[in-house]
Amino acid sequence: MKKKFQCVFEGIAKAGNPTLLNEIYTELYITEGGTGELNEEHEVRQIEAASRKADRAETSIRQEELFQLPAGRQEPIRTVMTKGVAGIGKTVLTQKFTLDWAEGKANQNIHFIFPFTFRELNVLKEEKFSLVELVHHFFPETKAAGISSFEDFQIIFIFDGLDECQLFLDFHKTWILNDPRKSTSVGDLLTNLIRGNLLPSARLWITTRPAAANQIPAECVDMVTEVRGFNEPQKEEYFRKRLRNKRQSRSIISHIKRSRSLHIMCHIPVFCWITATVLEDLLKRREGGELPKSLTEMYIHFLVVQAKVKKIKYDGGAETDPHWSPESRKMIESLGKLAFEQLQKGNLIFYESDLTECGIDIRAASVYSGVFTQIFREERGLYQDKVFCFIHLSVQEFLAALHVHLTFINSGVNLMVEDQKTSVQFYQSAVNKALQSRNGHLDLLLRFLLGLSLQTNQILLRGLLTQTENSSQTNQKTVRYIKEKISENLSAEKSINLFHCLNELNDGSLVEEIQQFLSSGRLSTHELSPAQWSALVFILLSSDEDLEVFDLKKYSASEESYFLFFRLSGCNLSERSCAALSSVLSSQASSLRDLDLSNNNLQDSGVKLLSAGLESSQCKLETLSLSGCLITEEGCASLASALNSNPSHLRELDLSYNHPGEAGIKLLSAALEDPHWRLDTLRLGGCNLSERSFTALSSVLSSQSSSLRDLDLSNNNLGDSGVKLLSAGLESPQCKLETLSLSGCLITEEGCASLASGLKSNPSHLRELDLSYNHPGEAGIKLLSAALEDPDCRLDTLRYGEICF
Repeated sequence: MKKKFQCVFEGIAKAGNPTLLNEIYTELYITEGGTGELNEEHEVRQIEAASRKADRAETSIRQEELFQLPAGRQEPIRTVMTKGVAGIGKTVLTQKFTLDWAEGKANQNIHFIFPFTFRELNVLKEEKFSLVELVHHFFPETKAAGISSFEDFQIIFIFDGLDECQLFLDFHKTWILNDPRKSTSVGDLLTNLIRGNLLPSARLWITTRPAAANQIPAECVDMVTEVRGFNEPQKEEYFRKRLRNKRQSRSIISHIKRSRSLHIMCHIPVFCWITATVLEDLLKRREGGELPKSLTEMYIHFLVVQAKVKKIKYDGGAETDPHWSPESRKMIESLGKLAFEQLQKGNLIFYESDLTECGIDIRAASVYSGVFTQIFREERGLYQDKVFCFIHLSVQEFLAALHVHLTFINSGVNLMVEDQKTSVQFYQSAVNKALQSRNGHLDLLLRFLLGLSLQTNQILLRGLLTQTENSSQTNQKTVRYIKEKISENLSAEKSINLFHCLNELNDGSLVEEIQQFLSSGRLSTHELSPAQWSALVFILLSSDEDLEVFDLKKYSASEESYFLFFRLSGCNLSERSCAALSSVLSSQASSLRDLDLSNNNLQDSGVKLLSAGLESSQCKLETLSLSGCLITEEGCASLASALNSNPSHLRELDLSYNHPGEAGIKLLSAALEDPHWRLDTLRLGGCNLSERSFTALSSVLSSQSSSLRDLDLSNNNLGDSGVKLLSAGLESPQCKLETLSLSGCLITEEGCASLASGLKSNPSHLRELDLSYNHPGEAGIKLLSAALEDPDCRLDTLRYGEICF
């Protein structure tokens, strides 16, 4: 019986992605704590950050060992969550896991593996099933075999794509169900299965993009793993295995290493496949020609390759025929419109209604996915309902940029601004729009759009583009405008993206200037402009070398440092680095205002060294980020002491994803009530705070001397009881809070009632409330909506899920 079902599941697994299943797999790493942080940044930013990190002291794990008991652990592992950005290989990993079991290579103690996707489960959100009925529905072979009880079998359930879940998963109000033959909604069924009420002997594997991880309470997950993408040896191994021609593979590996943008993107296995597809085609057709150096060039060539495949494979054309026909042009134009309009809404998965909104009927969509199979995909569950998506988010963003470009060239309409006939220069308005994005969701689209402005790239798309523009003068204006923006006090992430934009425009002048200074040794005697300082940061953060100590004095033009902000996030800093930075903070010559040390292994000893600089009356620091630095109560004590000694400058402190404990929060809260403190922003996301911590923070909110305006408590297990304690502070007439983030805090209707009461009691200050990834229910939203109707209420932004009011 077992062998029969292994054969069935072998077919299911191989149907998933036969091309990739027997290639290279990215490593899984066990990560510590909860279900992970809520990271709203564009995933390319996350990949860029990951590419700058040295190997961390986290444990790698083979996928076949997922449910094996690690050394030192007493309790068995029931539920594993695997995180990773889009296209990094989560789905392929689950398919490989199932295939290895089906082929008898691993996990032979397991009787059944039942792989589900949330895309398929979404279709059943209005229906009711028992667990047995759900398995029979998806795997009718079990019903045909007369299996109606699973208690005596070793089973693994795989639930792939939690970020795509449209089911209501309420881990507080859901009634307890322990009978696998009793029917309920699919959302309640999954909630009870994950909680362990239903079939507690079963094992669960859930995959998700990082932004949705906190939909599952931390106590329901026994182990969190992360797919990091290809490391450097795996990138090279991929190309060597994919390309049998050794000379070609060496040429491609060498080329990718020379282009920083391509090198970073190759952390994603799907991008490696796109790159190999393009470069293999180009190397086959010509010798000694220029290979794509930018993302835009790579994606243009990829689109052209797919158009050629369509022309030859489906239209019966010859290799020498023009590859753009009126039909294929219409297909790409329609897909571009779909890509842009759905990207605006944050949709990466499309249902029939989404396609209809964009003017594409379901029959046309099926044709598109059947012809452009490597661009646009139709996926079907075990029933007739169809789901569509692009093969990767970056492909959707490229086609969206192409749609914006075509619309402007053909009609003069600027889709990047609300007033689409504005006189503001087209590309400048796109830069502005991207910079306004809090999470960088337009970063890659902007890179592609600027790349498409180059006439050389437009020539590559001749046949699809009916007209090209002579844009050299426009591009020069755009380059100047981007350099002006770089000179402004932008975050490191936004500055880095603008440098990538300059690369897409073939302008590397700022970086070349700094590289010349570095190589000549003249940097220490040359006064740098703000833009040149940003270029220096870009070079440092793009370097493959580990950054141990950065000596500001070495690069300062004089006794006065022009460097106002410094980002050293994820740079593997040592205690010696902290001592050096402490010296900078206490230097009279230093003008440092913004210091980001997040995701470094500082621990309490490093924070103690840093605090010596913060105590100095010379310290002018206004923003300090220590997110993810392994800080405990002892480190918080050092910070509180330092800031009590010199409280007048610091405005923003980020301690997210540390372990301050109740005592640490109390020390910081007491300091916050000091009338000399100017701190207006405190971030404590993912700090595993206790109820007593919320009592202390509530006291801060109601303190007349506190200047706190922005409080981030996201990804803490507040629950309704914690929100109730916090709301007591919100109700105080002394409370000046303007922004409160409670994203992923397991809040239900009861917590919303407390918040609504707090808003009604003191409606005059709060401007923004983030309740995304909670479970407010319709009743909770109604209570908050009623509070919003108060004429004194200034709340203008309420977030829950993907919806923003």
